[in-house]
Amino acid sequence: MQFKSRPLLTSLPVVLLTLLMLSGCAEPRLNAAENDSKTATQDVSKLAVATFAGGCFWCMEKPFDELDGVASTISGYTDGELLDPTYKQVSAGNTGHTEAIQIMYDPAKISYAKLLDVFWHNVDPLTSDRQFCDGGNQYRSGIYYHDEQQHALAEQSKQKVAEKFGQSIATELDAASEFYPAEEYHQNYYLKNPIRYKYYRTGCGRDKRLKELWGDQAGV
Repeated sequence: MQFKSRPLLTSLPVVLLTLLMLSGCAEPRLNAAENDSKTATQDVSKLAVATFAGGCFWCMEKPFDELDGVASTISGYTDGELLDPTYKQVSAGNTGHTEAIQIMYDPAKISYAKLLDVFWHNVDPLTSDRQFCDGGNQYRSGIYYHDEQQHALAEQSKQKVAEKFGQSIATELDAASEFYPAEEYHQNYYLKNPIRYKYYRTGCGRDKRLKELWGDQAGV
């Protein structure tokens, strides 16, 4: 999510651009616990974990937060080598991590297969080492399974996506490794900075590309 690569922002009036930039650097204006209140009302022992990477993690929380059965989403970094990396380190592209989200969900209310379906319709599975305007291996898409059942379902879904597009799928599939939550200002970003989030998402061409790939099923 390197701001110099987001073309729409450079065309905004100077005053608006300044406000947008400041909003991203300021302390969160909204308590992140607000969006995680669902977790407090559920028996955590009954929750399962899913981990997905779909480019900018700002854009991956919202589609899952809206699902009944999802208790919480956390933005973070996974599948890398450096211990406890920072955003600055990961965004430089040298740690091996990818931006990802970790989802706590209730399998009695929502299936892993449904989570996979939502995941696919929110990513470009045909592009390696980038998602939309964000390039580099830190923006690669991926599914990181936590058990063999998730592994099997992920393999099946990836095969169906390959059949749909008639070509190999760039999205990686691997066993889940250490997940490091991102800095607090990244959590629930779409709620804390809705204007800046909207301009980023539009300027990055995310929704346009998703429509091209998935039509009416696109996660926009």
